[in-house]
Order: sequence, then structure tokens, then C-alpha cells
Amino acid sequence: MNIILLGPPGAGKGTQARKLVDERGMIQLSTGDMLRAARSSGTDMGKKVAAIMDAGELVTDEIVIGLIEEQLDARPEGGFIFDGFPRTLGQADALGALLARHGMTLDAVIEMQVDDDALVARISARSTCAKCGEVYNDHTKPIPADGTCTNCGGTEFTRRADDNEESLRTRLMEYYKKTSPLIGYYYAKGDLRQINGLGEIDQVAGEIKAILG
Repeated sequence: MNIILLGPPGAGKGTQARKLVDERGMIQLSTGDMLRAARSSGTDMGKKVAAIMDAGELVTDEIVIGLIEEQLDARPEGGFIFDGFPRTLGQADALGALLARHGMTLDAVIEMQVDDDALVARISARSTCAKCGEVYNDHTKPIPADGTCTNCGGTEFTRRADDNEESLRTRLMEYYKKTSPLIGYYYAKGDLRQINGLGEIDQVAGEIKAILG
């Protein structure tokens, strides 16, 4: 089972991906995580990624596809979750060709739809465990009173500097400009499924489970 999770920043893709990893043995392929890992790996590819990022330039689709292809050989029983990729039609075509070369298919594209105003309010109040990445929210899931993460016991929490309304609305606009064509692309292929990304975590997980079977 190979799926794509689509949704704007803060829609909960990471949270749902972690649940799928834990419950189904899937592997989450997050482009951000892969680029950071490659940069610190010391490999030839890692050095190339580091040079591009240090120069403030965008990593090419070719490099990202190369990093993904390196992971596909693992062939986990549960399949892959593509998180943060593809972002453009060109990347979608490249991913389809890559999967075909490896004799794999894309089983579902799940769009986590949101109300922008509600999303901005939610993200502006979130903090993240610096150790494991568990997300907390001042209103709906506050950091425990003893100051320890319920997932890993960590005691350090961070809040992104760009988690403010102005920055968030800019990031949302950028997401919609780039991703809107993907919605039509995967709808035309019959792969697209849409759910409410702002529901309770378990409710959203239940909707995803119903889609995946």
C-alpha cells in the first residue's frame, strides 16, 4: 500500500503518518527529513545536497527523486507514505514513472482539507517536542503540567518562528498555488480521496483507515 498525503502546513500529515507507521508498518518518506539526513550523511549525494542548500538554492527534482529511489529498495510490507512530495505536476509524473520502474503502484492520494482560518488559529498555538517531534497545542493538547513529552519523556519544546498569522497565510497561498493542479491531476486518475483534516486526531485516522481498508 503506497499513498500520498496532501495538505497544507499544519493539516496534520505528520501526525497521521506516524500513526500509519506505528499501526501498519509503513515507511514515511518525508522530503525534508531525507534532505536533512542526506546533508549530514557525508555521502557523495549528501555533499551535493549540502552544497546546494548552503548556497541557498532549491534542491532539484532529480536529486529528490534520487533520494526517494534509494529508499524504495527497502520494500516494507506496509508500503510507503509520501509526505511533502510531489508538490508539482512534474514531480507527480516523475514519481509515477519511478514507481512503475520498481514494479510498484500508487494506491491512494489522500487530501487533508482544512478551513484556513481554523488552521491558522491551530498552528499559531502549537509547540513541538524537540526530541521526538510530538506536536502539542495550547488549547486542544497542551504540554503536560510536569513539562514532559507524553511520547518520549523529553523536556524541551520549540515553537517555529514562522508560526504566526502573516507567515502562515503566505505559506498557505504558496501551497495552494503549487498543489491545486495536483488535486485535479490525481482526481482525473481516480486516485484522489478527500477528508476533513481539522477533525480530532482519532477521527481523521478513522477516515484514513476507511480509505485504506
